[in-house]
This record gives sequence, structure tokens and C-alpha cells, in this order.
Amino acid sequence: MSTLSQTTPHQNAYWGGIFAMTLCVFVLIASEFMPVSLLTPLATDLGVTEGLAGQGIAISGALAVITSLTISTIAGKVDRKYLLLGMTVLMAVSGMIIAFASSYLVYMAGRALIGIAIGGFWSMSAATAIRLVPTHQVPRALAIFNGGNALATVVAAPLGSYLGATIGWRGAFLCLVPVAILAFIWQWISLPNMRGDSKPSRGTVFRVFSRRIVSTGMLACGLFFMGQFALFTYMRPFLETVTRVSPSGLSLILLTLGVAGFVGTLIVSTFLNARFYLTLIAIPLLMAAIAGMLILTGHSVWIVALLSGLWGMLATAAPTGWWTWIARTLPDDAEAGGGLMVAVIQLSIALGSTVGGLMFDHLGWQSAFAMSGVLLLCAGVLTLITSRQGLAG
Repeated sequence: MSTLSQTTPHQNAYWGGIFAMTLCVFVLIASEFMPVSLLTPLATDLGVTEGLAGQGIAISGALAVITSLTISTIAGKVDRKYLLLGMTVLMAVSGMIIAFASSYLVYMAGRALIGIAIGGFWSMSAATAIRLVPTHQVPRALAIFNGGNALATVVAAPLGSYLGATIGWRGAFLCLVPVAILAFIWQWISLPNMRGDSKPSRGTVFRVFSRRIVSTGMLACGLFFMGQFALFTYMRPFLETVTRVSPSGLSLILLTLGVAGFVGTLIVSTFLNARFYLTLIAIPLLMAAIAGMLILTGHSVWIVALLSGLWGMLATAAPTGWWTWIARTLPDDAEAGGGLMVAVIQLSIALGSTVGGLMFDHLGWQSAFAMSGVLLLCAGVLTLITSRQGLAG
């Protein structure tokens, strides 16, 4: 068992550390997906297509994959507190590089740095929660982390759109830097020292992948995120060119999407506790139906606004379900499971946004949305297979 997954019945609870990390989660998610709400002005200013600008999400995802699979081995005995602080510094530096990017390549370099921070931070999140609170309170700590995720989803898109319209997309990115600095200070004060694993294993991450339920579940999770971001990354150009919403209407729809996502995160635990696998299966199937309805009704502002809200509610709630699945399936391999989950999710985001961008640019928005729906349907089917393997086990 990894050193980070060890815990004692009378372990102290470092809730200040949990909330400090949650603020870091907020800035991470806001930084990762800020390009979604700023895609059009960002692409225009850097002189590239919207599809190419969307690859900024793909590059951060790709670097997150590499980092999540290697950081435990590379870090070795390094105190996890200082590793988390290092990831927070990278996040702040990334924001400054992007805000002052003089070219598309500099912008992509900044996006690569945020990818490293995302991979390092998220791969350690579940294992760190186990170190900070007693075992029976770990689900609550993970729910708080996901609350930071949901809050970022609520704030990042509409605020990014608003700031982009008032102070420019560069100013919007720059606004994240002081929040990252605050997260650094709070973590420095509140996190205890957490020694690293004295004997890290290069095969740990892939060892857990050899279990059938893990491989099937990870594939289902990957298809879900790939399907989600093949559509979500290009929501703004869709709203502007197909639905033809006004700037204020765009901000309102993005706000609706975010608020619905926050509500989804608040209520999803009730459904997960009552019908865990049924909830995990239903989410991608419902989102596939929404993708299909957007293709049919994309020119109707009110219907698109309603469907966007439902999409946000389901999509933002889903990560809570998949992190709970990791905790249930690999309770004794939190660091390995977390690293593998981050790699799968980020690789899927990179693939989804890349392929979705190519299809959006060259085959039209309908093809990108249709591919999203097919991937989400496949995710639902594989989640059903995973549930049967779980019951059989």
C-alpha cells in the first residue's frame, strides 16, 4: 500500500488544508477551461482559427497525462506539501505567460505549464485527502474538492466571457494569478508535512489497470470525457454562429450552464448513494440525448439555453461519481488510482477537443456534436458492463 494511502483511526483532520486545496482546484479548473469562454477573441488576436485555439485545451490535457503517470516516481521522497506548492506556482506562472503571450506558440507554452500543474495536483488529490482527514471523512473531503470544481464551472465561463468583453481575454487570464498566489499562501500555512513514498514503484499505475473492472471502468470514463469535450469546447462558437445569441445572451447562457452544474454537484451524491451505477449510466445517456437535440434545435435560443443548463448539470456532477468509483474500486491504491484516473480523463479531454476541433473546422458543427453523442452512448454501455463486473466481483 502506498504511504499516502495509510491512515489511522485517530488521525488529525486538517480541514484548513482541504479548503486551501479546494481553492487551488477552483483556480486550476478556471485556468484549464477559460479558453472555452474566450475562444473567439483569443483566436482573432493570435491570428489562428477557433479550432486551433481550442487545441490550447488539448495541450494542457496531454501534459497532464504525462505528469500524472510519472510524478509519483519522479518526486520519490519529496514532501507532498512542497510538491503541491510547486504545482500552485506553475499555475500562477502559466497565467502570466498566457496573459502576455506575444504569439500562438507562447500561448501554447503557457497552456503546457497549466497541464503539468493539473496532472500533478489532481493525481495527488485523492491520496492527499486520505492523509489529511480520517478514513470515514475522505468522501466528504473529495466532495469538497469537487465543490471547488463546480464553483469554477459556475464562475469561469460567464466571468471569463464578461471580463473578455470588458478588459480583454488577456486581462481575464491575468485575474487568475492573484487567486493562485492566495491559494499558495493558504496551502503553505494549513498543509502539514507529508513525506513521500520511500519506495515508489514504476509499475504501480499500470498494475491496477490489469484488473478487468478497472480497465473497463476507465475506458467508460475516458469515452465520457472525450464525448463531453468534443462538444463543450466549441460551445461558444456554436452559440455565436448557429444560435446567434447576443453578447449578453452568451454570458447568460454560460452562467445558466455553470449554475446548473453547481446544483448538479450538490445533488448528485444523493443519487449516487441511492443508485450508484444507475446514476453513472444515466448521465452519459442523457447527455447523448442532449447532443442530438442540440443538432435538431440549434437555432432556437430558448431551447438551446434549457438544453445547455441540463448539460451543465449532468457534466459537472459526473466527476464526483467517477472519483467515488475510484475510492470504491481501489481503496488501497489511492495514489495509483488517482494518477491513472487523471491520465485517462486528461487524455480523453485532449482527444475530444482535438478531434472535435478538426471536425468543427472542416466538417461542420453538426459532425462534432454527433460524434459527441455517439461517444457518450458508448460510455453509457461500457458503464453498464462495469456495473455488472462490480456486482460479479
